[in-house]
Amino acid sequence: MTRSLAKGSLLALGLLGAAAGTAAAQQRASGVGDIPFQTYQLSNGLKVILIPDHSAPVTAVDLWYNVGSRNEVQGRTGFAHLFEHMMFEGSANVPKGQHMALLQQAGSSNFNGTTSEDRTNYYEVVPSNRVNLALWLEADRMRALNVSEANLTNQRSVVKEEKRMRVDNAPYANSLRSLLSDASYGQSCFSYGHTTIGSMEDLDSASLGDVQAFFKQYYAPNNATLAISGDFDDAQVRQLVQQYFGDIPSVPTPPAVTCERPFAQFPSTKTVQDPNATLPAFLEAYGAVASGSPDSYALELLGTVLAGGQSSRLNQRLVKTEKAATFVLGGTLLRRGPGLFAVYAGANQGYTPQQLQAIIDQEVEKIRNEGITPAELQLAKNQKRAETIRSLQTAIGRAEAIQEFALFRGDPSQIRTDLDKYMAVTTADVQRVARQYLNPNNRSVIYTVPAPKS
Repeated sequence: MTRSLAKGSLLALGLLGAAAGTAAAQQRASGVGDIPFQTYQLSNGLKVILIPDHSAPVTAVDLWYNVGSRNEVQGRTGFAHLFEHMMFEGSANVPKGQHMALLQQAGSSNFNGTTSEDRTNYYEVVPSNRVNLALWLEADRMRALNVSEANLTNQRSVVKEEKRMRVDNAPYANSLRSLLSDASYGQSCFSYGHTTIGSMEDLDSASLGDVQAFFKQYYAPNNATLAISGDFDDAQVRQLVQQYFGDIPSVPTPPAVTCERPFAQFPSTKTVQDPNATLPAFLEAYGAVASGSPDSYALELLGTVLAGGQSSRLNQRLVKTEKAATFVLGGTLLRRGPGLFAVYAGANQGYTPQQLQAIIDQEVEKIRNEGITPAELQLAKNQKRAETIRSLQTAIGRAEAIQEFALFRGDPSQIRTDLDKYMAVTTADVQRVARQYLNPNNRSVIYTVPAPKS
């Protein structure tokens, strides 16, 4: 899954709840060797991926649940993100606050949980001789999380404060949230038409029974994949996984997610008055494809050429040459369902969002009509290859990459060939997808302006 836009801007603002994981893949012809791994499954449905690497005495335990905000229903949003917090509130054999304390005492400083539209993950990177602790902790909260009224009340308050800090009081944050959810997908694709952080009204109205039912439905072994990456003994780890997870009962398969009419409301335009903004901003999102779709590779490289970094066309013109914008960010945000191609630019003093749009539209039209140069395409490919190599240099990076291919593609072995597809993209492919997807009738536009001061 590509994250060229989210990684550079939206995730930095914390608007998506968490990183969606890297979609980086690798292949020998591009200078990246194979990653050895094995997969198997327990009788209760838990899928396990073992990724050995004895180059450093650390092990990453990375547990992905097949649940994100896409699984929520109207009136009950924010549950997936809520459990990102609830999962650290204690379980049957781990008192509240002790999950992190035990990891720190074992020498770990790298552990967390993240939520996106498409999945939830929890991970720990521990000294290799304490992999047993990480596995036991994850199994205990999968088996018997303490979903109590007191913990629910406490974490509801934490989520509200997070929303106030990261969204309500951050400039342009509500415009970005709207662009990536309701303004693009609307009610016809509710799975992506609401934000990961959810509605505070929905959380307030949710009963303890609602929250417990959500946990029971999704936090089960047959709805999870456990990746163990790094320095470990194969036989020992298999025995520990069976010992800790093997008798956790499975549950009925959760209902499938549907997105029947994505982008049905395109084209659309709206103006947002932002009390936190001091200068205007322009935001747009084009309807795109799912991660791994044939056109996704050319679209991601197009995003790099157009708005991916200092050398991109939009940065060169908007920021450096005309000084019409203070920044410009853009690229693909691809998901398990229909994704987006978005551009986000902050206006300089004296410029309006409409003026930024005019310049951006001119640059898009140049690519639609004339294409890009071979040199631009090669630079984008080089950046993709470098990003891939960097993402696979750590135990947790390898675990996250393979987890994503397992969930998004249904085949973790695609990590070995995915980069080939980027390297095979031609300038004609880039021009074709620009013409097909970067169409004014296939987008949502938001003009953000400072709200009048009272």
